[in-house]
Amino acid sequence: MTATPSPLLALGTASPTRPAAQPARTLSAPRRLAGRYRYDRRAGTWTWSPEMAALLNLARNAARPCTELLVHSLHPGDRPRALDAIAAACTTGTPFVLRVRLGSRGGVERPALLVGEPVVDPAGAVDALEGVLVEVPPEPRPPASRSGAAGTEDDRVQALETEVTQLRTAMSSRAAIEQAKGILMLLTSCGEQVAFDLLAHISSNSHRKVRDVAVAIVESAAGHAGLPEDIQVLIRDVCPPRPHH
Repeated sequence: MTATPSPLLALGTASPTRPAAQPARTLSAPRRLAGRYRYDRRAGTWTWSPEMAALLNLARNAARPCTELLVHSLHPGDRPRALDAIAAACTTGTPFVLRVRLGSRGGVERPALLVGEPVVDPAGAVDALEGVLVEVPPEPRPPASRSGAAGTEDDRVQALETEVTQLRTAMSSRAAIEQAKGILMLLTSCGEQVAFDLLAHISSNSHRKVRDVAVAIVESAAGHAGLPEDIQVLIRDVCPPRPHH
């Protein structure tokens, strides 16, 4: 299918929502350990946080991050799924949320969620894979009475998956905003901060969220959709087309 010409390219060449407060709990919630990672597909290199290394039972700076270290730190039964998910994310841009089991500590199996969000360029190619690994801690045991016992492990994982879905949305928004900033920097020869200020200006005056403005710009630059008229007007006001000589 022939891509639709991008109206954006003809224009010129020059706070997150806070989660609702949770009711107070009688038992203190266990601390969740979460690690972040990024795979640069172009360079073929991984980077991850110290928390990620701790979750994988790896000594800090013990070895260079790589696919093999990540996968082999999981339960053998989860490794094929993890490899398939990473491969699909890098080739087709498919995000994922996987329930996995981390290598045991003291003979205790540690359930976790592995989240991956592809970073896609304006042409639709995957530049990188970003994500988090979140351990699902054991629920603290209630006092002697068995009534009102804590939820099952599946309940806890389900609740965490909901949180992860919100995190994925935030990660996806950030990726779109970064891509849109890059497009505006290229078109207007401006710096990163000016490009973000331009996005904020368009958002305010078009009564759209910054993420929605960013997605519209990215999709237009890729030829996947037309740029809404109000956004076109606002961009022309800030950076009118250069006259032809």
